[in-house]
Amino acid sequence: MKACLLYSQKEWENTSRYVDEKAIAKDLGLNTLFLAAAKEIQWEDGKISLIQEPDPFLADTMKKVMLVPLKTAEEILYRQEILRDCLRQEAFICRLYNLTSHLLGEWNKLGRRSGAGSGNYNSPGSLISEIYVLQLFVSGLKQLKQLMDEQKDDLQSPGLQSFHERLCSEFSSRLEKDLERILADVIFYVDTREAELNESGSKGFVDKPRLIMGCVIGQGLKLEDFRLDEVETESKKQRRAVNILARAQDYLNMRSKNIISVRTDTALPEQMKQLEFEAVRHIVSCSKPFISALAGFWDQLHFQAAFYRGAVNLKHFMDRFHINCAFPVPGKCRTLHFRELQEVVMGLEQHMAPIGNTCDLNEITLLLVTGANQGGKSTFLRSIGIAQVMLQCGLFAAAESFESGIFPSLFTHFTRREDSAMNSGRLDEELGRMSQIIDHLEGASMILLNESFASTTEKEGSAIAYDIVRALAEANIKILMVTHLLSFAQKVQNELQGPELPTAFLSAQRIEQQGRMQRTYKMIPHEPELTSFGLELYDEIILS
Repeated sequence: MKACLLYSQKEWENTSRYVDEKAIAKDLGLNTLFLAAAKEIQWEDGKISLIQEPDPFLADTMKKVMLVPLKTAEEILYRQEILRDCLRQEAFICRLYNLTSHLLGEWNKLGRRSGAGSGNYNSPGSLISEIYVLQLFVSGLKQLKQLMDEQKDDLQSPGLQSFHERLCSEFSSRLEKDLERILADVIFYVDTREAELNESGSKGFVDKPRLIMGCVIGQGLKLEDFRLDEVETESKKQRRAVNILARAQDYLNMRSKNIISVRTDTALPEQMKQLEFEAVRHIVSCSKPFISALAGFWDQLHFQAAFYRGAVNLKHFMDRFHINCAFPVPGKCRTLHFRELQEVVMGLEQHMAPIGNTCDLNEITLLLVTGANQGGKSTFLRSIGIAQVMLQCGLFAAAESFESGIFPSLFTHFTRREDSAMNSGRLDEELGRMSQIIDHLEGASMILLNESFASTTEKEGSAIAYDIVRALAEANIKILMVTHLLSFAQKVQNELQGPELPTAFLSAQRIEQQGRMQRTYKMIPHEPELTSFGLELYDEIILS
C-alpha cells in the first residue's frame, strides 16, 4: 500500500535536494520556518492559550521536504490541493498525524527499532511480538479507514481522494474479516503465555481453542507430515493449575479412561507446547505478506502527514502576526511577479508584519537592486528566495499573490564572515563558493547574489562582478542581485541591458518627511545611483 500524499505516483525519497541546501537554509533563515512548523498553537475564544514545545519530528520533516524542490507544475499543484484540504479540515490532519505517531510508538515498544521483537524467530517471545504487531496494524488500518470514511465528503483534493480509494480497495472488508479471524485464532497463545509468566495475576483462566491437526503414519509407526486442519475459534476457558477448581478438574480427568491430563503426564507438556507453538506460527505466517507490505507504509504515512501538519502550524504563526499568505502559481521560466510579498522569516522573528513589495519582473534575466544603506534591499532579496523555496515544495508564500518559474537549480551567494582559521580571506572564500555554484549549474537555474564581491576594493570588486554576472546572464541563468558596487551597476546599465539580455533596476525608496529623508523599505524602479546615502544614516545616528 502507498500513501502518495507528497507525489501522485511515488512515495517520498530523500533525493534530488538542492545542491547547496545548507547555504540556502542559512542565507534565507529557513530554520525559523522549520521551528515554527514544529510548534502547535492552541486557541481559546479566538486567543492563544498555549504554544506547545517543538515537535522535533515535525521540524526535521519540514526541513527535508522544503529542501527537495518539485520540478513540474503538476507536482506542485498536486501537493497544494492536499494542503488546501488540510487547512480547511485541520482536525483531520491532526488526527491522521496523531494516529500514525501512536501506532509507530507502540510498534517501537514491540521491538521495531531493534529489528526483531523479543528473541529469535523460533522463540515464543518473537511469536507473541508478531501477533501484537498484526493486531496493531489491523487496528490502525481500521481507525484510518474510519477516519477517511468520516471525512470523504469534505476532502476534495485528488491526492486524498485517491488515498481513500486505495485504502478501501487494498484493505477491503473481506481482508479485514480474514485478518480478524487469524487474530481470533491465535490470540489465545498470547493470553496463555502471559498467564504462565504471571501466575500470581488476577486472571483465573485463559482461552484454549481446539487445534485440529492432521498427519500420516510413516516407517516405524512414526507420525510425520503434520498439518493444521482447523482451529475452532469458539475457545473453551481452561483454568490454570494454581486454581483449586483446576486441580479438581485434573483429578476427574485422571478418573476418566478417555482423557489424558497434560498436567499430570510428565512426557506430554513440553511436546504439546511445541506443537502448539508450531501451529500458531503457521497461522501467523499467513499474515507475513500483509505485515511486510505495511512495514514501510506507516513510516511513509507518518512522514507525509507530518509535512502537512507542520504546514498548518506555520500558517497559524503567519496568521498570528498578520503576515500575508497565498498559494503561489508555478509559471513559465521567465515569469516573476508578485504583490505585497513579505519576508516571512523576519516577521516571525520580530513578531510583526513586514513591509511588502510589489513587482513585475516578467521576462527579466538580470535584476539589479541598488540604493540606500539599511533600505531593505537584502530583506527584499530574501523574501523572493524564501517564496521561491516555498513555491517549489508546495507550500503557500507570504504574499497576496506570487507567480514564478520553477528553478530546481537554485543557489544563494550571500556575504560570509572571514574564515575563522584565517586560511583564506573573504574574497578567496567568495570566489571559491562562486566556483562551486558554477560547477553545478544545470537546466533552469536561479542565483541570488547579496553584496557579492564587496570584500575587496570598489574597482576590483566591480570588475570581478561584471565578468561573472555577464557570463551567467549570457548562459540564460536568472540572476537577482543586491549590490553596493556602483561602478559595476552603471556598467551593467550602459553595456549589458538590451533585448538579448533583459535587465531590470530597482532601488530602495526614500521619501522626505519633516525635512528628513526616510526609508520606506519599498523597492521601486530606478536607475543605479552613485551613492548609498550612508551620510544620512550617520547624521541620523549623530543627531539623534
